[in-house]
Amino acid sequence: MIKKLLLAVAMLVASTGFAFAQVDVNKADAAALDGVKGIGPSMSKTILDERAKSGPFKDWADFQKRVKGVGDKRAAKLSEAGLQVNGVAKEGAAMKADGAKAAAAKPEDKAAKPKTAAKPDAAKSAT
Repeated sequence: MIKKLLLAVAMLVASTGFAFAQVDVNKADAAALDGVKGIGPSMSKTILDERAKSGPFKDWADFQKRVKGVGDKRAAKLSEAGLQVNGVAKEGAAMKADGAKAAAAKPEDKAAKPKTAAKPDAAKSAT
């Protein structure tokens, strides 16, 4: 029983690694593609079928042209989730690490701003 529990925990830890890893659409199998947020079994099958039929994807434009249902917005979201074409992320897609840096910078910006409470005091002293 303990062995099964440990195996289940190990599988869970291993599967969470897929969520954060970069997945190249030209090298990935169905399981790796399914690990990317926004790609399910149907889309991964479509990607693999198209790759088998016409060869590897050259770039993001080729990927979007050959895989039905992937436009600019969806391609950007897939890229943000870790999908790459030939090791390259979609141009213009925000990376999660950049978002974390931007979120961390916001509290500093608020702390750096001086409070505007001095304005009412200036108005009172003028009267």
